[in-house]
Amino acid sequence: MIALTDNAVDAVRRVLEDSEDGVAGLRISVETGGCSGYLYKLGLESEPLDGDAVVDFAGVKVFVDSDSWPLLDGAEVDFVEDVSGTGFVFNNPNAKAKCGCGKSFC
Repeated sequence: MIALTDNAVDAVRRVLEDSEDGVAGLRISVETGGCSGYLYKLGLESEPLDGDAVVDFAGVKVFVDSDSWPLLDGAEVDFVEDVSGTGFVFNNPNAKAKCGCGKSFC
């Protein structure tokens, strides 16, 4: 199962509240790319697709496709705001290594 910290849930909730009508949740997926092999991708979705896992965090829905699920299973997503930047940070036990920017992993 994927987990979102309270900070991540709050950040997603703020984005959903400010988005267009019809946006139902956040899609988290993994794509081939980046400097380490796989790249995290985030986006807003109006509904889950066939085969998606849907995880609810206090009313915030997260959609994960079946291809991405094995690479994200057990991952924790946090949202940080500090002097080095603001954004989502993945703590993924499935990642053997990650690039310096933290956006891709293998």
